[in-house]
Amino acid sequence: MTEESQTARSKKVVKASTAAPAKAPESEGPAWTPTPEAKKKAVTFRWIAAGLWAVAIAAELFALFWLLRQVPFTTAHTIWLIVAFVVIGALALGGSWLWKKANRLDPASEKDRFRFFVQNQLGAIITVIAFLPLIIVVLLSKNLNGTQKAVAGVIGVVVAGLVFWQSADWAPVSQEQYASETQQIIAITGQDQVYWTPAGKVFHLCEEARYVNLESEANEIRTGTVAQAYAEGKRMPAQQTIKQESNECGFTFVEPSDAPADDTPADDTEPAGDEPDPAETP
Repeated sequence: MTEESQTARSKKVVKASTAAPAKAPESEGPAWTPTPEAKKKAVTFRWIAAGLWAVAIAAELFALFWLLRQVPFTTAHTIWLIVAFVVIGALALGGSWLWKKANRLDPASEKDRFRFFVQNQLGAIITVIAFLPLIIVVLLSKNLNGTQKAVAGVIGVVVAGLVFWQSADWAPVSQEQYASETQQIIAITGQDQVYWTPAGKVFHLCEEARYVNLESEANEIRTGTVAQAYAEGKRMPAQQTIKQESNECGFTFVEPSDAPADDTPADDTEPAGDEPDPAETP
């Protein structure tokens, strides 16, 4: 018995507690549906994000309609304006972070391109709304002198730029992508079942897979459907890892394009979580 198989047997395999997703009708409806737990968590994240964004907009309105109207506009007011920029940025960024997590749990469909764009880039849109009017008024205000405009304006632009960059979703997922990834797993393994660890960021094809048996604090392997793995925040591993694990688990690797699913390819841009960089893969 090899050392790796001994390690695999030493880990406790636990079935995921999240419920399986409801099946969508074949003729119409979403291409992929989240588990009830994932849906509930996504709704909670979105409500909290909306609350944080509302407070950010309120802080912007306070700065616009009270702070910038102070005459004379003193150094203390300038400091408070800078504080306002930072607070607005923190609130907007916090909301965007939660919103993006919600989109990973309950993604939009690519069939409606406008809704897909708005849902995934709403954090960036809110950032523009929260910063752009305030920055414009600061630069055009007659109550601020040149130095105050320069200091506050530069800080405002820098904070806004950083928050916008972090709030935009540069690699949004979709229902079609999740459906395609699920079908590839089924085509390879013959069943909708994957394995992952609590601390890992990706799921794996079988409990004997090398990466899922790396030493971890929880010392357990969880198993469930692909949808349940998504509900616990796990992602599809890189195609290189899937190909390697297909050999380790005794499966035949199937390309995403060969799986009986939508034409949307799975995300194989980068390895994540408990898989190493390609250069380090033996």
